[in-house]
Amino acid sequence: MAVNVPVPTRQISLSAPFRDQKPGTSGLRKSSKQFETPHYLESFIEASLRVLPGVAGGTLVVGGDGRYGNRRAIGVIARMAAAHGVARLITTTGGILSTPAASHLIRQHQAIGGVILSASHNPGGPEGDFGVKINGANGGPTPESITDAIYAATQQLDGYCILEDAPELALDQPSSQQLGAMAVHVVDGVDDYVTLMQKLFDFDAIAALLKGDFPVAFDAMHAVTGPYATRILEGLLGAPAGTVRNGTPLEDFGGGHPDPNLTYAHELAELLLGSDAYRFGAACDGDGDRNMILGTRCFVNPSDSLAVLTANATLVPGYADGLAGVARSMPTSAATDVVAKQLGIACYETPTGWKFFGNLLDAGRITLCGEESFGTGSNHIREKDGLWAVLFWLNILAKRREPVAQIMAEHWGRFGRHYYSRHDYEAIASDAAHGLYNRVKEMQPGLVGQAFAGRTIATADDFAYTDPVDGSLTSGQGLRLLLNDGSRVVLRLSGTGTQGATLRVYLESYVPPSGNLSQDPQLALGDLITAIDGLAEIKRRTGMERPTVIT
Repeated sequence: MAVNVPVPTRQISLSAPFRDQKPGTSGLRKSSKQFETPHYLESFIEASLRVLPGVAGGTLVVGGDGRYGNRRAIGVIARMAAAHGVARLITTTGGILSTPAASHLIRQHQAIGGVILSASHNPGGPEGDFGVKINGANGGPTPESITDAIYAATQQLDGYCILEDAPELALDQPSSQQLGAMAVHVVDGVDDYVTLMQKLFDFDAIAALLKGDFPVAFDAMHAVTGPYATRILEGLLGAPAGTVRNGTPLEDFGGGHPDPNLTYAHELAELLLGSDAYRFGAACDGDGDRNMILGTRCFVNPSDSLAVLTANATLVPGYADGLAGVARSMPTSAATDVVAKQLGIACYETPTGWKFFGNLLDAGRITLCGEESFGTGSNHIREKDGLWAVLFWLNILAKRREPVAQIMAEHWGRFGRHYYSRHDYEAIASDAAHGLYNRVKEMQPGLVGQAFAGRTIATADDFAYTDPVDGSLTSGQGLRLLLNDGSRVVLRLSGTGTQGATLRVYLESYVPPSGNLSQDPQLALGDLITAIDGLAEIKRRTGMERPTVIT
């Protein structure tokens, strides 16, 4: 039966854990230990179920990336969903469900939304992190109005409802179960996603490519995409066994950091960049929504990746009729803007956060979208999709029959090259990070017209965005220094980590097709790197001689 659990106000305050940090677009991320404290997970789920529209009598999708705490959380959420009158709950075998596959299930089953259990690319395990994200009925992250309402509900929470003495869900194989009055359907989390990919891509052409002299390495990083990639690449497309590396999801991701970049996926990077053994390499993150693309001795910058997908979209069956438009997050380089202009389609610059793309996708204004943080996607779902991007690249390679490096060289020769890099300074003391950031923000009005790295600062602002669909204004999105030659530097503080703050520095310099297109990016951006360190006093204020991660 459903019982109301009162808040032990003197011993445990259910609202206290949420007062210091409001859940963001990526949901609530905290340490695994924090989520194991009494009533913590239940409090956030209670607030979410009170706010999410259509809960009573609705269908809810629940699953996660398999990290430590995943199964326990699914059981708690199921019992609470039943107590709140949810009519049908859809979860997956083993509780394993990638974020893009969850978005597809929500849309396919016309669910009221979903609860995605992941801390994305953060480490897992008892000493790692856990997270909960609420998605809406369109399959994408809930809008700010919902996340604000969830936060407000936590401030007034006096208890939560949960089904008492309920049996543990059996998740080892597909089945139909009953939890109180709620039907529970355990489905194969891979099947529906695979069917969707087969509708978008030319599997026969990709299979022919992989069966030739085209060895591929895919690193699932012991995270959620392992079963999906194994089924598709090795099963349906005929790639040799072992193509998918680290393909078994583990609660602690094998002790690794499931972030697909050159630092944390260094073994894959060494295979592709240090030898000629493989023609193509890729990796995906903890929950499967991010991707890294590599060719033989060639790293594809995520900003360039979106531009290449845009320029070659009509080679792919699902996009053969052309694109309605494209969008990129503000910190992402303007490489896609140049392609869109030549194609004669709209290009939108949005704040960071996939929900902004969701509005444009729902309105039919764009078909492709992406961000520099290794996320790309399209109108097939309302989340970024790592494995989709890998298949998109393989489809292009199957049609063009050219190496990745040649495709990049030809792209720059046509559109010019945006030398681009992101420098992350992680786990900075919060006071130091905010002190640095606020100092630059206060300096901005006086920076216009000043010399900077041999150029002149044309604009200095804090990026703001008016949504063309709903008219909403989003401000305070990052400090921009726009230079007179089209170069720029952007500073942002990130809250996706659970320890300290992360300062992200974005550097971009455009070289036209007639310029030098073969420089090392860090050398090409050297003057900007030196100039922003001098202006923001990064080394002195953070105490760090170099970034934690360079991409």
